[in-house]
Amino acid sequence: MSLAPTAATNVVLSSSSPSNWEPENVSFPEDFAWGASTAAYQIEGGWDADGKGPSVWDTFTHQGGDRVFKNQTGDVACGSYTLWEEDLKCIKQLGLTHYRFSLSWSRLLPDGTTGFINQKGVDYYNTVIDGLLANGVTPVVTLYHFDLPEHLEHQGGWRSGAIVAAFDAYAQFCFRTFGDRVKLWLTINEPYVLATLGYEEGVMAPGVKELGTGAYQSAHNMIKAHAVAWHSYNQLFRKKQGGLVSIALNSDWAEPFDPNSPADQEAAKRHMAFCLDWFAAPIFLDGDYPAIMKSKISAVCKRQGIPSSRLPEFTDAEKKMIKGTADFFALNYYTSRKMKHQENTNTQPSMSADKEAEEIKDPSWPVASGSSWLAVVPWGLRQLLKYIKDTYNHPIIYITENGFSQSDPAPLDDTQRWEYFKLTLQEILKAIYIDGVQLKGYFVWSLLDNFEWTCGYRSRFGLFHVDFENPALPRVPYKSAIEYAKVVANNGLVKSQE
Repeated sequence: MSLAPTAATNVVLSSSSPSNWEPENVSFPEDFAWGASTAAYQIEGGWDADGKGPSVWDTFTHQGGDRVFKNQTGDVACGSYTLWEEDLKCIKQLGLTHYRFSLSWSRLLPDGTTGFINQKGVDYYNTVIDGLLANGVTPVVTLYHFDLPEHLEHQGGWRSGAIVAAFDAYAQFCFRTFGDRVKLWLTINEPYVLATLGYEEGVMAPGVKELGTGAYQSAHNMIKAHAVAWHSYNQLFRKKQGGLVSIALNSDWAEPFDPNSPADQEAAKRHMAFCLDWFAAPIFLDGDYPAIMKSKISAVCKRQGIPSSRLPEFTDAEKKMIKGTADFFALNYYTSRKMKHQENTNTQPSMSADKEAEEIKDPSWPVASGSSWLAVVPWGLRQLLKYIKDTYNHPIIYITENGFSQSDPAPLDDTQRWEYFKLTLQEILKAIYIDGVQLKGYFVWSLLDNFEWTCGYRSRFGLFHVDFENPALPRVPYKSAIEYAKVVANNGLVKSQE
């Protein structure tokens, strides 16, 4: 049973609509994709069920040491490995047109290689994909969402150049196995987060702390792995399957702390270069890192007495191979920051210090409960979408993640959270109809309350509440789910949501 009423007729604006228009009763573009997103480790559970191999997150959480809130794990999570039908009910209640989920690499290939294929894992994802299609929902599949097979991490993980061929073999296996039905693919989710938190600061799996080098080296290999997989799809599968392939990039929006300070203005530009452009510039523009990033890291290294830059270089052949390897722009947005110039006097290498920009939360911005880092800045998303349009040649964009957390215990009547969603959707409409952004879809993070990495089950981003104390793991809609379903049914906000 759907949570939404019968769709209503809405007014459609032209791109020349005045800047003072009211976004209620304005339709999103025809065929706009309405979705929700999840990730395998965060919802599936069944961490060692039916032949699944261990991932780096299995190892990371099982080692304890308070690296995760209350030493919680994703061993059970939402139980989606056995409760997929319950997830499908939630998707149908929302009336979603699209559902984004990730494949567990080690559930399909327990040691990360195609030497052994776990048929039970293949069967599970076939069930998910077929269930979605049978209910008119388009699957959007992420190949890799942080959960590298432990066997591959033992071989160097994303720090090793060998990962490129391993990822390509895995990607080709997935394209071959599921590509007859999956037409929207994302290779890697948020390489920035994995590089900085997984291989630089070591606070997320695999827990590697290599300051000043770990992030750059792992990102370098992720970019190459993505590009090689894109070319494999393009050459071997696209003609027959007709799908699209991209990479999910996360980014904050950066504003200068002092708008009148040239130093702070440059700091904001550097933050964008070290965050979004680090990955987007090679893939969407010229195959290479942003010039501002290369020059800044090189200058810092010289001051630190390091003879060559800590940022790896792409060969000319690699630049040519990487350039243009995305069929659309997939963006994950949560928050914004103000940037203040901060000279790096640190003698120790550090990726975060290289950009010479201090991140500041404006105290006037509300903060989502359950996530101290998540300042709610809906207008920042509009600015970011404009930036992508202007910087990356007016691409087709999907917002593949956006959401707001609540702290546990979370009220089902999440009125304040829905207000954040509504303000965000209003800014998206402005981006589409006033700024001319080619935005084709919006995915809420997340369908379900789930295992939120180092925050465990404390931060609740779900449209559906999950009772993790109940072995049945029941799903119950928050108010925001009910309101989101109305938006989906109407293809826009309506006056009743005022």
